[in-house]
Amino acid sequence: MSKLDAILDEARSHLRRLEPHEVHALEDALVVDIRPARNRLAEGEIENSVVVERIVLEWRLDPAGEWRLPGFTADTTVVVVCNEGYSSSLAARDLQRVGLVNATDLVGGFRAWREAGLPVVPGGSEPVV
Repeated sequence: MSKLDAILDEARSHLRRLEPHEVHALEDALVVDIRPARNRLAEGEIENSVVVERIVLEWRLDPAGEWRLPGFTADTTVVVVCNEGYSSSLAARDLQRVGLVNATDLVGGFRAWREAGLPVVPGGSEPVV
């Protein structure tokens, strides 16, 4: 096992990862898309997701931070979405570390969402800065 695989396994051991249909059924979750703009433009986005670039993710989602996005609390279920569900696991672990106890990620990422036939809207949303 590579060191990266071990890091990923450790991160996921703290998450209750969600399948696409589970995320779709959630009513009060904050879905955060961390994919690069080129992927979002080419493949689309999950409706009502919030685009936050990975480089500012912790600052925008720190429940006690002055730079946080409005509309969520430390108890909000936050689901991080990347392309295939790898970097989102690491990001969700980091969000738990800043106090989002219900942070998790989407198993298989956006591509699993799309393959499950769930709704996709055209991409191009501007990231939260």
